Amino acid sequence: MLRVVAAFLVALCATYLIGSIAATQFVLSEVVALGPKVPWSVRLETTGQDLVGLAGSYLPLLALAFVLALPVAAGLARLAPAARPAWYLAAGFAAVLALHLIMKAVLGVTGIAATRSLAGLLAQGAAGAVGGALFHALTAGRRSPVPRGA
Repeated sequence: MLRVVAAFLVALCATYLIGSIAATQFVLSEVVALGPKVPWSVRLETTGQDLVGLAGSYLPLLALAFVLALPVAAGLARLAPAARPAWYLAAGFAAVLALHLIMKAVLGVTGIAATRSLAGLLAQGAAGAVGGALFHALTAGRRSPVPRGA
């Protein structure tokens, strides 16, 4: 159980780091498109500020999305074990995509500005896919504590 919790936390943190960094860079690229130059020092400082600033809102939402999606992947992996890596990758991708689409549809809110574009939304989904794949890799080969057929 501790191994699964640790894998969850590592996958969640990886998704958060990639998603937050990508979101920051998407926003800064929109600023650059308006004309001003954004030096690398500002990009790094802004990225650091976003990593800290989004931790209280985006990180818990990603955790909720993964708590819902990863058990679905586990169930599907029991039905089709050979596709286990794909189930977890797809679950991470779908979880993050669904998070943003549901927030927009239900609350009318774009929580992460980068997701206003298809490329930004797909980048967030890709961050989730990395997290899902990482969770699979860290939990692959673990034995189920409940015997089959029990």
